[in-house]
Amino acid sequence: MTNDTAATAIGKNLRNFTLNMAGLQLSGLASGFDWKSLVDSLMELERTPITRLQAEKTVNDRKVSALSGLNTRLAELKTATTTLKTSGLFNGRSAASTTTNSNWLATAGSGTATGNYTFNILELATAARRAGANDIGMGIAPTADVSGVTLATLPTSTVVKAGTFTVNGSVITVDLTDSLADVFTEISTATGGSVTAAYNPATDRIELNSASEIVLGAANDTSNFLAAARLGNNGTGAISSTTALGTTRLSTPLVDARLKNAITAVDGSGAGSFTINGVSIAYNVNTDSLSTILARINSSSAGVSASFDSMNDRVVLTNKTTGDVGLSVSEAAGGLLDAIGLTSSSTLERGKNARYTVNGGPELSSASNTLDGGSHGIEGLSVTARSQTSETIAVTANTAAMRTAIDTFITKFNAVQTYIDEQTKVTTSNGKVTAALLSSNREIQEWARTLRTSAFGSIAGLDGTIKRLDDLGIDFTSGTSNLTVKDASKLDAALLNNAGDIERFFNLDSTGFSAKFLAFIDNTTGLTGTGGALGSQTTALNNSSKSIDDQIAAIERQLVQRRSQLEAGFIAMETAQAQLQQMQAQLTNAFGQNTTK
Repeated sequence: MTNDTAATAIGKNLRNFTLNMAGLQLSGLASGFDWKSLVDSLMELERTPITRLQAEKTVNDRKVSALSGLNTRLAELKTATTTLKTSGLFNGRSAASTTTNSNWLATAGSGTATGNYTFNILELATAARRAGANDIGMGIAPTADVSGVTLATLPTSTVVKAGTFTVNGSVITVDLTDSLADVFTEISTATGGSVTAAYNPATDRIELNSASEIVLGAANDTSNFLAAARLGNNGTGAISSTTALGTTRLSTPLVDARLKNAITAVDGSGAGSFTINGVSIAYNVNTDSLSTILARINSSSAGVSASFDSMNDRVVLTNKTTGDVGLSVSEAAGGLLDAIGLTSSSTLERGKNARYTVNGGPELSSASNTLDGGSHGIEGLSVTARSQTSETIAVTANTAAMRTAIDTFITKFNAVQTYIDEQTKVTTSNGKVTAALLSSNREIQEWARTLRTSAFGSIAGLDGTIKRLDDLGIDFTSGTSNLTVKDASKLDAALLNNAGDIERFFNLDSTGFSAKFLAFIDNTTGLTGTGGALGSQTTALNNSSKSIDDQIAAIERQLVQRRSQLEAGFIAMETAQAQLQQMQAQLTNAFGQNTTK
């Protein structure tokens, strides 16, 4: 090979080498030196500050979490303390009948005088009631001819069902398409003419007659005809419906309601009105049914309940309140009230006032069966009597609610103390000292001491029997920071006999027990949202963590740049060494071959 040929080969190989430069990024491809591992090791060393900062942030986060836990417990203590200030807590009363399984109701308000009160009910209060005329609807037929009245259209209060019924042991089968006259014929045929049936239009009743005793019904009857016809008084040879049979239609407009008496006191459109207890009730005979009007009365401010008595085919009004008070009605002659016999001359059953005595005293009166202080004079006591008997109502201090509130305060106070102790303690075991997360936080430890001092101290300005927790049998458990009820009987006796003194102890304006605790919790720990040491500490830790995040981000950017610089330098080294190796190989190959020739 000539020198020119060798030079050409070398140039060609150098061009091929340049085209494959990317492969030189593989660590040690040309040099045999694993520089990539070296770069990784250098980067790991330079990340040491990040590891330290991350550990510092983790501690900050744990402290924030610990402060949050303390905040939660202080908030619960605040709620328990606020409950001690609840109006009526320490002068609350319970009232109950001493009679076993009594259905009377009794309540007592705050401050009701405690003791036993015997209520002797001489007469219960009732509501005034005005009943309309009976049988306001037309009879089932205008004459004795009932051949045109089928069982399906029979206007009785009970709908007739097809099936069988029995007369004197004979079975009569009826269908809804049968007329009432057909049924009468079937009765006569089935009994061999011994029992005859007829309709009396004057009384609106069905009458059965026989020369001997008539026996109606059997256990296996499937039709209710006898019940619908109100036939059932066995024992004689003449049985008649117990009441008139025809009834008013409740769900059709008044013009079609089958009322005996026409409604004439309406205008040309059929509109009219009447008043009950001075409240006007409007109606229209062409569009309103009787049931609609009854519902309208019930929803009005008239203060009465209107109902339809289907057995007697009449409307009844009853006052919604008891007592001897009026129930007035008014309408022009010929109106709806006239048609249903519910005018001012209709039967009024006056309401009665309750009559009773308390502890054998003079007779008292109440319009209601709920006997309150306005009636018997015992302030705050309300008794709902439900029977004309005598029962004793025991009014006692509501010590259960008081005790619950105090026990809850003790539980929440101890929860705060225990939590602070756990988060700030320093322990030694086998010569090894272990410090809790907040062990260096002297401020939190001072909060615990302040709370203990507030709990243990006496309240100035009180002249009663209760001036400190010890007067309630409450003290610290020996060797701990926790409160406990050391003398339960002392506490229960105070709640029962000195509730007023206890209320003043807890609730004395700005210097009472509760006020001191609430002021400390709100102002020192910042639970009112206005800052405070707890909020300040949390804010400082969060700000520190944010600063750490910024530092870590800056270091990460520097490391990325540093890695890029190192890798670029090593790649350049690999490139240069590869070029030299390639050139040396080509020269050796080219000139070595030429010398051989």
